Amino acid sequence: MPDCLFCSIVAGTVPAFKVVDSPDGVGFLDIRPVFKGHVLVVPRPHLTQLSDLPADLLPGYFTLVQRVAAAVPRALGSQGTFVAENNVVSQSVPHLHTHVVPRTKGDGLRGFFWPRTRYSSDDEARDFSGRIAAELG
Repeated sequence: MPDCLFCSIVAGTVPAFKVVDSPDGVGFLDIRPVFKGHVLVVPRPHLTQLSDLPADLLPGYFTLVQRVAAAVPRALGSQGTFVAENNVVSQSVPHLHTHVVPRTKGDGLRGFFWPRTRYSSDDEARDFSGRIAAELG
């Protein structure tokens, strides 16, 4: 879909700090992360919400999400991850995406209040995406 930001990232026409680019989807850093290293995983086709994802794409997509969720703590030294999706409500981009957020006990995240931060520079974002990509192979 030409006017979808995430479709443009998947197509490579909009730059992003990608951590994985596979037939099952693309993972890239959220530009306004809850915590640095926050990854968005999107399926390749333009789909708005989880209920739109065809059953035959579920295994590959969620295996990719699972791989990213395992790689983030190894790459960043976090204790775990928070994995979530919004469907329509609170979706800033209307393309299915799964948040994989690094978590550490005492990090201050409470409930569904998601404070946002920014990377200090493209170099810092490249460092985070590079470490996660290295864990994903």
